[in-house]
Amino acid sequence: MKKLRERIVDKFSGGVEVKDIRKHLDSLVSEDRDYALKHLPSHMVEANRLEQFYQWLTDFDFIEAKVFYTEIPIQALIEDYNLALNPKSSFSSEQAGVLKLIQGALQLSAHVLNEDKTQLAGQLLGRLLSFQNEEIKALLSKTQKLKIPCLLPQTPSLTPPGDSLVRTLSGHQGSINAVVITLDDKYVISSSDDNTLKVWNWQTGELVRTITNDYKSVKAFLLTPDGKYLVSGSNKILQIWNWQTGELVRTIEGHSSHVNSVTITSDGKYLISGSDDNTLKVWNWQTGELLRTLEGHSRSINTVALTPNDKYLISGSGDKLSFDSTNYDDNLKVWNWQTGELVFNLNIDSVSVKAVAFTPDSNYVIFCPYKKLSDYTYDDSLKVWNWQTGKIVRILKGHNRSVNTVALTPDGKYLISGSDDNTIKIWSWKTGELMRTLEGHRDSVNAVNLTLDGKYIISGSDDNTLKVWNCQTKEVARVIEGNSKCVKKVIALTNNSKYYIIFILNNWTLFVWNFKMGEALRTLKGSDQFENAFTLTQDGKYLISVLEQSIKVRNWQTGEVMHIFRGHHGFIKAIALTLDDEYVISAACKNFTHKDINSFPKGILEVWNWKTGELVRTLEGHRDSVKAVVITLDNNYVISGSNDNTLKVWNWRTGELVRTLEGHRGSVNAIVLTLDGNYVISGSNDYTLKVWNWQTGELIHTLEGYNSELYAVVLTPDGNNVISSSGNTFFSDSEDDTLKVWNWHTGELLCTLESHNNLVNPVAITSDSKYLISSFYRSTLKVCNLRTGEKLAAFIGDGKINYCAVLPDDVTVVASDDLGQLHFLRLEEVEKSK
Repeated sequence: MKKLRERIVDKFSGGVEVKDIRKHLDSLVSEDRDYALKHLPSHMVEANRLEQFYQWLTDFDFIEAKVFYTEIPIQALIEDYNLALNPKSSFSSEQAGVLKLIQGALQLSAHVLNEDKTQLAGQLLGRLLSFQNEEIKALLSKTQKLKIPCLLPQTPSLTPPGDSLVRTLSGHQGSINAVVITLDDKYVISSSDDNTLKVWNWQTGELVRTITNDYKSVKAFLLTPDGKYLVSGSNKILQIWNWQTGELVRTIEGHSSHVNSVTITSDGKYLISGSDDNTLKVWNWQTGELLRTLEGHSRSINTVALTPNDKYLISGSGDKLSFDSTNYDDNLKVWNWQTGELVFNLNIDSVSVKAVAFTPDSNYVIFCPYKKLSDYTYDDSLKVWNWQTGKIVRILKGHNRSVNTVALTPDGKYLISGSDDNTIKIWSWKTGELMRTLEGHRDSVNAVNLTLDGKYIISGSDDNTLKVWNCQTKEVARVIEGNSKCVKKVIALTNNSKYYIIFILNNWTLFVWNFKMGEALRTLKGSDQFENAFTLTQDGKYLISVLEQSIKVRNWQTGEVMHIFRGHHGFIKAIALTLDDEYVISAACKNFTHKDINSFPKGILEVWNWKTGELVRTLEGHRDSVKAVVITLDNNYVISGSNDNTLKVWNWRTGELVRTLEGHRGSVNAIVLTLDGNYVISGSNDYTLKVWNWQTGELIHTLEGYNSELYAVVLTPDGNNVISSSGNTFFSDSEDDTLKVWNWHTGELLCTLESHNNLVNPVAITSDSKYLISSFYRSTLKVCNLRTGEKLAAFIGDGKINYCAVLPDDVTVVASDDLGQLHFLRLEEVEKSK
């Protein structure tokens, strides 16, 4: 039998002497190649050809062939490594470690590869480049020889294997609101705003079943104690499902508004629901009978929980959309749910309570309040309440945005919380110590749950994914130490043929990175204010940034702050440097007093000598905020675009308003000057681009084709085409989130580049105007042919990609994401794709 197995292995593998696996696989007839990819791994194990099996599992050519074989799911390749990592195998600890790294990288990348198999090389490089094993180096060296267009990471900027994150489950088309884990710990069930419930094998990533809910999104969600049925709450109703078959067993009606929360007694007999109709209802869910209605809240009930002994019920209420902190009811209430008696009120200084959980001894309640503290901040704490005494005994601080969900580990020792800051945190709730922070979601975390053994956390998010975390692993250091904040801006420049990149974090720290040396040169201390606009002087020596109502000038090479000049008359929206590098012109909305509140706010421009901080001149005439400015090529005029639907041409040296360009029916959000300096192109909320002769005021073209506001306008380096983007705002509810390429001379639409049904961020264009690199809200960079719109290459990161830039070599792309990572990518084989 052993010899027979060896002959089978030799037939399909070519024998142990085969070194070029790609060449061998290509030499096989189609049927034999298919069989080899499907069954050869198990045959190698059966024949005890472990060293040969190890060679194949560490060879990029085999991995790539199996990934691209359409009849084999990615999970089948991952399970090949399980065959090799069987405890009975004779691999050394070093070899086993290498196999675990490759398997872990594939597991972390599975959701990406299921979407786009061409991402294989980029995913492996981004996750494995930090490891120095010879086999890993050899595997990665082959990724550099690919013959297809691709964006290949040059640094290890993706989540590495061995970190807490195990895998990502993707398939929902809307935010995930709740997750439950079945009693056998095999499956997780998720509910989403896409009106579906999905059943997943979380250990393999397989989507087992989708249950379509005909009503609104499910917010309330649980399994019955026997594990057989799923209870969901949505628009005015509760539904009982057999989750193993997808069958709807029963619909229970009685609430007059949306059901937000639900809990069940430990004996499985009674169901208690909380609703936007301000009531709680007690049901016999097996018959659908309403037993009791608990009234007392004056606002929506967001969350309910039972004490572990089922004796008492706690409910949390409040209007999540209201910011009036002076108008709240007793928003935490404790009930004897069997009699309807209200036992206790806790009136907390909060608009809303979003989630609650009882500790196992029933003595404490942990809850997360929701309260707006200022224009930009919310209560980000968790509170531990001794509900029997009414005292708050501990406050847990660590999140930087409001907390949405809480869960306790099975042993009751630790608290898990998920927040609008996109993170999950693990706490010792008895001491208040923050034990661990898990980063990886691209949007708010709405739900967390734990497997029964307490080893794994499964979370659901507004980024439409679930993530599986091993909460017992050690944290792996990221590439940029200490950088856990969102990179908001990237500025690429050259200095004596050396590449430097300045990137700005959302904690207002600036880093200067020498890409050629692969090291950070310096850190420029930030400020406590939001910096929302940046420009470099034309000699490249100084960085000028806007801090709400002031301007800061830095020598970025030394880190020295040269000036901070204040005295602006409003919040600055945009800045532009005059071409002689002498003055900076800021655009703002002029402050107005309470007496002026019913009048139009005034949009102004201010001319500053940035070297001295002197205010030279104020230009007034706009009736609303100025959002964009550009300097004409003769350096005599500034053109401004405003929320008052106009563009204005000013002689900034004298303050004279030369002309007003009228024609838009919405705010002017972006403007760009053509390379010859004769025309200005504007993008507006009226869904159009307009081309103007700014010297005469003549409207040359109106470019139409959007059904959403335009927020960015970029001219290609050759000056022939203009690129516009729409949907680039959280306040836009249009699905037209596209990039369009126009010949502005003729008004012809050349191509439309589709996004991922999400927000389109700024773009980078190669110096020859052939290729566009665009960053999308959902973690994707795309390289497109600007003439045809054809997608040539892509890269999918772990976090939302905020900005991208292309360096002067036209092949190095720098991108930043909201997990604090910089991606240095090399554009390969694009020329050959034409």
